[in-house]
This record gives sequence, structure tokens and C-alpha cells, in this order.
Amino acid sequence: MTRRTTAFLTGLTVWAVLASGCGVAGRAQDAGGSGGVAQPGGGGTTKGPAGPIPAGLEKFYQQEPNWTRCGSGQQCATITVPLDYSDPTGKTIELRARKVPARDRTGKIGTLFINPGGPGASGQQFASSAGFVLGASLLRKFDVIGWDPRGVADSTPVKCLDTEQLDKFIAADGSPDDDAEITDLNNEAKILADGCEQRSGELLPHISTKDAARDIDVLRGIVGDSELYYLGMSYGTFLGATYAELFPKNVGRLVLDGAVDPSQTAEQNNLAQAKGFDTALEAFAEDCAQRNCRLGSTKAEVLAKVDKLINDSDAHPLPGDGKREVTQALVVLGVIYPLYLKDFWPRLEDAVVDGLEGKGARLLALADEYTDRTPTGYSNNANEVIYAVNCVDRPDLGSVAQAKAEEAKFKAASPRFGSFLLWGSIACANWPVKPEDKPHPIKAPGAKPIVVVGTTRDPATPYAWAVGLAGQLDSGVLITRDGDGHTGYNEGNQCVDNAVETYLLKGTAPATDLKC
Repeated sequence: MTRRTTAFLTGLTVWAVLASGCGVAGRAQDAGGSGGVAQPGGGGTTKGPAGPIPAGLEKFYQQEPNWTRCGSGQQCATITVPLDYSDPTGKTIELRARKVPARDRTGKIGTLFINPGGPGASGQQFASSAGFVLGASLLRKFDVIGWDPRGVADSTPVKCLDTEQLDKFIAADGSPDDDAEITDLNNEAKILADGCEQRSGELLPHISTKDAARDIDVLRGIVGDSELYYLGMSYGTFLGATYAELFPKNVGRLVLDGAVDPSQTAEQNNLAQAKGFDTALEAFAEDCAQRNCRLGSTKAEVLAKVDKLINDSDAHPLPGDGKREVTQALVVLGVIYPLYLKDFWPRLEDAVVDGLEGKGARLLALADEYTDRTPTGYSNNANEVIYAVNCVDRPDLGSVAQAKAEEAKFKAASPRFGSFLLWGSIACANWPVKPEDKPHPIKAPGAKPIVVVGTTRDPATPYAWAVGLAGQLDSGVLITRDGDGHTGYNEGNQCVDNAVETYLLKGTAPATDLKC
């Protein structure tokens, strides 16, 4: 998910957020069994790499991870990959992966790799709740592997700030009104950038999405699949599309859900995302008004209440948990987070009602869930990784002066969220590593059909991005979910679910773009 409504992307699918909750992982624990790796399309097991191995990387593709029990019916292993793929004889880093073995050992298709987004979300956590994330038919026929991408969580991690520093950064005024507030925000961004350089300077130049995509191909080779089977959500779609660009002949069946448009600049993405959150909030307001909720009986009344809360909290933060006050930035996070999933809309209503009454505890709780803040600190490093990846993936804000010049455009596009999306990128203006890529269409010529899923009122990855990605890919097929919330698969739309699962199980993509 977008941290602090930051830097160009995108986010973590809410499935991954929900997967960390109570009672979820139990469904995945039914997936017992252990043992070898099946070749795609067959029931046998093999050892060793399959498919082409890039020159000089043989020792990485040929490694045999030690899969050990790490939960009921689950196995974990550590995989070694080069720090720098241009120097494979140099230093190495580690990736931590979790496998849920296929329930049908004799009829197994292969391995389905899954990524929940971010950048910065834990794929291990995602896999631990595979029974919640995936349909039963996929769990029967695929080993499911989620891994923490380079820099993330239990893999060799990016480290930047301590809890107190990160609290201050996340709560900083994200819509500065004058030069003094701009200076304060920029100083916090510099502290983040300096902290990342001091603690993770060697890793920062090698944290890009292209590096992570190369890691995926090592994983594919290790498990013995000649083609990649993959389900990526949110930022995971950019990772999957990048893989297809680098390794089109290794594409087996890729589902890219909640898609990112790789041809868009960081500025275009930030503008679109601000509008996306507006669209989602308006859908919430209309639904709330139709229920004659406590925020008003018309859409305009509901939106006015939310706007009052956001605007008033700029000068008058709310009391929070007794230690932290709820600044405007935290209020915005508390408003945005429930927009990812329609089931969370009642929580948004409650939090806004409380906030208008001068109580900020519910809003702080929502913001903390969004940023993975626990009573003892942050449960992962996703708030730092998102900058480490985004700032090297593509050019972003070059200076405070550039941000000032663009502010009117962002406010016009989204008076409610525009400033937050603009100024949330200011860390990249201070980043110690230059971008290694620039926005461009991804075509992946020669790849087998790739399925792209877009949701019409997705707040974090606007539907237009899915249309854009599907149109760029030479073999792209679009599935449209008419609905609310972030991502489309396993969100209660049987049309989407059937199409996705038929494609992953049989390789049969919709003949034409499908509307559900």
C-alpha cells in the first residue's frame, strides 16, 4: 500500500493486511504434504533447475534450498542471490521464502509464486494465509510460494529509521502551508534518506524492481519449473510485468491484479492515485448517505464532514493513544486505509464520527494498521522499503522548488488528497541513489497470454492503469471487475474468480477482454 500516501506507488493488497489478523492462517494450514517439485503440466517430481540459466548465474539456479517446517503444513527456506547481477561473483544477499505444498501431490501443475504488493510487503506473510488468499482449486494443484523480496522483512533488509524517527516522519505535515512547514517536511525526508544511506547504503543501488524480477527467475529455476506461474497484486503487477519484459520466453501464466501502468511517470501516477482515492471516498459517501448514516443523508453532507475533519486537524491535532497525537497526516491515513476494502467502510464512518467529536483513537488505529504500527513499534520495514524501491525505479521529484511549481496542479486535480501525494514524494528529491530506469510501456513480445485485472473504483491502483497495462502487453488480456476496493480476485465476484482460476489451472485466458 502506499505508505503515508507516498511516492508513486501503490500498495499492498488488503488481502495481505487481513492475512495478518486472527484466525486467517488456519485455513492455509490444511495444505499438508511435502516433497519434490513437479514439472509444469505433469505430476512427477524433479530436482534442479529447469529452463534457461543466464551465463554466470549457474550456482544460484542450481542451489538446493533446505526446506524446513515453519508452520502446520508449511515449509521455509533461505535462497542466495547476487547483490549485483552485473557482478555475480561478488557479494550475495538472502531471500526468505515460504511454501505451502500442493494438496494434490500426484496431479500437481507446478509452483504458483505470489506477491501482495508494496513495494515492501511480505510475501511470506501472504503465503502463510494462502487458504484465505487463494481458491481451493489452486491450493490443490499448485505449490504456493511467497517470498520477501530483496530488502523486505526476513530477506536481507533495508534499514533506515528507529521507531521514534519513523513515527515523526509518518506524522509530519504532508500538506505544508508555508515555507516553514515545507522546510520541516523536507528535513524529515532528509533524515529518512540519510538513515537509509547510513544503514543500508550497499543495498540501496540494488533494490530496484528489475533486480527483484531477476530474483524471481532464480526462484523459478530452483523449483524446477520451466515457466513461471505467478499472481501479483498491486505493486506486484509491476514486478510481474517487469519479469515478463526481462524473461518473455519464461512466462507461463501470469495474473496481474490491481495493475500499475509502467508507462506513467511518477507525477502522472501520483495525480491518478489522488483522484482514485477521491473516487473511492465519493463511493463511500454515496453508500453512507443511502443508509442515512451518522455523517449525513446526502453524499455532499458526508463528504463535507470528512473534509471538515481533515481540514480542522491541520491546526488542531486530535488526542490519540496517550502518547501520540493524531496529526492531519495520520487522519488522512485513517481515512484512506478503509477505502481499500468495502467491508471496512463502517469503520471509516465510526472513525470520522469520533474525530468530529474530538476523539482520534479510531483514526489512529486505522492509520497504524495501514503502516503496520504495533504497540511496541513497526512490525516490518515496509514504510522504508517503499521509498528505497520507488526512488530508484524511476525519476521523481528533483527538488522542493519542483514540488512548489506542481502544487497548484495537484490541488486542482484533488483538493482533498493532491498535496499529500505530491509532498509524499519529497524523500526521492533527497535520495542518495539515482534512478536506474525511466517510465516506458512494457510489451513483452513473445510472452504467452498475460491476464490483467482491474477494478473500476480501485482507490490505490486506478482502473485506467489496468487498461493501460493490458493494452501495452503484446499478449495482454483485461478482466474488468465493476466494483469497489483494491484488487479484483477473491473479492466476491464469481466471474472474475472463475476466469482467473481457469487461466491459472488450464492456461486458457479469456478470448477477449472480459467484463464482470
